[in-house]
Amino acid sequence: MYFQGVMFSNAGETALILLLALLLDAALGEPRWLWSRIPHPAVLLGRAIGWADTQFNSGNNRKLKGIGVMATYSLVMAVIGYLVSNLPDYGIIQILIVAILLAEKSLCQHVSAVADALRLSTGDGRLMVSRIVGRDTRNMDDSTVARTAIESGAENLSDGVVAPAFWFLLLGLPGLLVYKVVNTADSMIGYKTPKHMEFGWAAARFDDVLNWIPARITAFLIVITHNKLGAWRLIMRDAPQHRSPNAGWPEAAIAVSLNMALSGPRSYHGASCDYEFVFDEGRHQLTANDIDTSVKSLWRVWGAMVLITAFIAVVF
Repeated sequence: MYFQGVMFSNAGETALILLLALLLDAALGEPRWLWSRIPHPAVLLGRAIGWADTQFNSGNNRKLKGIGVMATYSLVMAVIGYLVSNLPDYGIIQILIVAILLAEKSLCQHVSAVADALRLSTGDGRLMVSRIVGRDTRNMDDSTVARTAIESGAENLSDGVVAPAFWFLLLGLPGLLVYKVVNTADSMIGYKTPKHMEFGWAAARFDDVLNWIPARITAFLIVITHNKLGAWRLIMRDAPQHRSPNAGWPEAAIAVSLNMALSGPRSYHGASCDYEFVFDEGRHQLTANDIDTSVKSLWRVWGAMVLITAFIAVVF
């Protein structure tokens, strides 16, 4: 297949680009030598969201302003995606863009780093896990550090790998870029705090919509790759009880597949939250070895995605 001047529009060609991007991301991840010299696209999106937060999150009609910001940014991303899709040598360009916006290798590296740090000391584990979650880590014991890292891995497998791949496969580069700006906005302003309750409402709701299908696909891939499809009823029991309409699905799936209790009580900004455990009958005492096992699960799902995209590329 030749990339020169080709507009990849059918499912097979889109799947081929996604397949190559998955492999490229797994091989290179996020090279520090590159992103230490130029800003990562996610950083640029973050700056744009931060600017909008500074400029518009004040005064009256904050919810309406937030809706306007998300609508504008989504439209801009869709247009950029469409224009790039019509560039010469579009296929090669798109492989690079999609690989950059996937996060399998970097996700696994960040989660594994928590396990390595936890083996050194509880304090090291707390410090490392604080880099990937927004909750309070100061009073975590070893088991809570491990549980937090595993939860983060499961949630971000959906947000950072499955969802971007899904929207790219469905709607091409415009779909992927719209998803990324919405997901970035949700991670920055989609909180129920006094500052962002209204302004971040649109980002949070739009992110919930865009992640609804991918979260459930992620859960399905987890149980399939662990031969635990028979436990789907347990996932359906616990996932809807989660505080998030989507995060509970991959969390419940990995909890059931690895026989561990996830979620549970935690603290945000000094305030305790008495959340229920996901798969409470699973093991409660977790270790760094359990983190390692969960990382292997993340790679299993990645392998399943590679096989599925390769199948689509061949069949279509």
